[in-house]
Amino acid sequence: YVPAAAALLLSIGNADERISDWAMEHTPVFGSMERAGRMSDDFRSVSSYAMYLSMLLAPSGDEPVDWAVSKLKGALVQHAAFALNREVVDGIKAATGRERPNGDNHKSFPSGHAANVAAFTNLASRNVDAMNIPQGAKTALDVGMYALAAATAWARVEAGAHYPTDVLAGMAQGYFITSFINDAFLG
Repeated sequence: YVPAAAALLLSIGNADERISDWAMEHTPVFGSMERAGRMSDDFRSVSSYAMYLSMLLAPSGDEPVDWAVSKLKGALVQHAAFALNREVVDGIKAATGRERPNGDNHKSFPSGHAANVAAFTNLASRNVDAMNIPQGAKTALDVGMYALAAATAWARVEAGAHYPTDVLAGMAQGYFITSFINDAFLG
């Protein structure tokens, strides 16, 4: 709910556009719009690797057949959650037609990168939570994954590809859809 609420607040008084303009002009974190764009792609890749690795490492039963069935079910459910998230992003982009801050095209809302990374890190976090590792390790991995999602979202703003509301809405959507599907089918 936090990203969705923040997106609503940023739509008041053109704060969204002002933050976007400032980020593109100053590029305070990544140093250039081009580097921010490349880093957002890299972050998205890292988050997908984290999800798939966590899927493989999550406990799945002691017997080979139980293990294989459990892995297949987990992979199908989590892939379906991610695929649904991607389709919803594409549908909303087509319906809204919001122009990107850099003027590239009319596919700004919501941010696909932010939605995808939120989906990947959320699913990875749920997989890590099922692992038999110390709580401190789980917390550290969660913090790292959510920091990765936040860094990706900011990189998209700094790259001029999205407004802050685009990335916040994408994050909220990615988290919601994958949470709902994962919890409905995997518990």
